[in-house]
Amino acid sequence: MLIARVLALVLMLSSTAQAADVWRTSPVDPGSMPPDIVAEKGRPAPNGLPDGLIARGPKGGDLAKAWYEGPTKRYGHAILGDAIEAGALKVRDRAGKAYTLVLPETEVFEDRTPRLVDLDGDGRTEVITIRASVTQGAAVTVYGLAGDVLSEIATTPFIGRANRWLNVAGIADFAGSGRRMIAFVRTPHIGGTLYFYDLASGTLRQVGALFGFSNHQIGAREMRLSAIADIDGDGRPELALPSDSRRSLKIVKLESTGPKVLADIALPGRVDKAIVVSGNGRATRFTVGLDTGDVVAVHR
Repeated sequence: MLIARVLALVLMLSSTAQAADVWRTSPVDPGSMPPDIVAEKGRPAPNGLPDGLIARGPKGGDLAKAWYEGPTKRYGHAILGDAIEAGALKVRDRAGKAYTLVLPETEVFEDRTPRLVDLDGDGRTEVITIRASVTQGAAVTVYGLAGDVLSEIATTPFIGRANRWLNVAGIADFAGSGRRMIAFVRTPHIGGTLYFYDLASGTLRQVGALFGFSNHQIGAREMRLSAIADIDGDGRPELALPSDSRRSLKIVKLESTGPKVLADIALPGRVDKAIVVSGNGRATRFTVGLDTGDVVAVHR
């Protein structure tokens, strides 16, 4: 009899835990949605791209700012809504000295704002970019200072065809190793694959991949269709981003065996705005704007 009661209690607790893990959507008044959904923070880049912003470096790092400049129309892909891309990268260090890297005529930065992150924890800041070849498509390329020269540190391969693009989804310590990884979606408009890459010994190394994602609407300027949060409270961040149809929100955890989808939450429309996260652990809440004009909260 006692054993039966214990088993019943265990089953009840298990059912309660499972119920607590059910993700739901609730409507949000569009008039009260977080401003970050439609407005990006940052100062406009000087001599830069339409809507290009200045990225600011982490405190204590060697780089203070970075932005794109040298607008060019030499690559007519127009994935971000116009045919204007960047031909150069500019960074400024903490002492105020500026450095410029100019791409060859066969390449552009098919991006709006670079990202300044210390990927490997060595105290020096890396610049993470989306670089595209006019014949081979896009790649993630990392730059940094080597003495007085701004130079390439590492890159992923180009996709392999012109007019093929990728979008960075997040940069965080997804593995809990103390090193930040780059997550990006390759070809988010034609069957996107989510990749995780680690920078080690001057090389970007693939550590995981999973098919079925999109974090961009073709022709849109908005690139922030993803969010990072520790949803299970284990001290390691997870990544939330849309499915390849953008009609559901997937939550992905990078495990030792590779990325795993923890949840796939159906939405009443396609994600077309930035995803804003608040809270942490079981209190995590994602606010998502849809192409229907609706705004929903995704929560447990």
